[in-house]
Amino acid sequence: MSFVEYADSEMLAIDLANVLTGELKAALDHQERALFVVPGGSTPGPIFDDLCDADLDWSRVDVLLSDERWLPEVHVRSNTRLIRERLLTGRAAKARYLPLYARAETPEAVLAELESNIAPSLPISVCLLGMGADMHTASLFPGADKLEEALSLRAPILVPMRAPNVPEVRVTLSAHVLDEALCKHIVITGEQKRAAFERARYMRPVEAPIAAVLSGATVHWAP
Repeated sequence: MSFVEYADSEMLAIDLANVLTGELKAALDHQERALFVVPGGSTPGPIFDDLCDADLDWSRVDVLLSDERWLPEVHVRSNTRLIRERLLTGRAAKARYLPLYARAETPEAVLAELESNIAPSLPISVCLLGMGADMHTASLFPGADKLEEALSLRAPILVPMRAPNVPEVRVTLSAHVLDEALCKHIVITGEQKRAAFERARYMRPVEAPIAAVLSGATVHWAP
């Protein structure tokens, strides 16, 4: 694991967008398609703004969220909505989006269908993750009902997740799918998350799920 500090969030966004562009180009030099996994939430928005017009062959890039709320894409809290507004625009509009939501009352009813669309693109070429102050990443929340299953090396590609104080049902990529990414980045901002990250480095993944994906990752932080 390596740790990179930036003077501010703007510099982080510019630099990290350049790094991600370079890694996606390198992946496309060696394979027909690249799988790019991205987080939802507010932190990556400025990175997406810098990345969406990157000069690369986006038509050969598959974009997949690390996790999603079980909500229609038009919902204001949908991560897909954010991705379509901030990343899948400009040149990046040519990318192929792999959804983590389908019309069903619960994710369990359609997980097999969603996984079948993802499996041919694995392993992840480039993975960008965030981290919450509670040390969760993707929808791997401390105390969630299926956290131990999602942390297992035998976990399926996708795991439905319900957690205390998390209003919607989630669907998340399992920890080993995220951890097996060829290039892995974690972006965090603010002193509170920096302190949480420092604690998480010495905790078990079941207590601090971010710890499950730190090996070989580059962590990017700005105050």
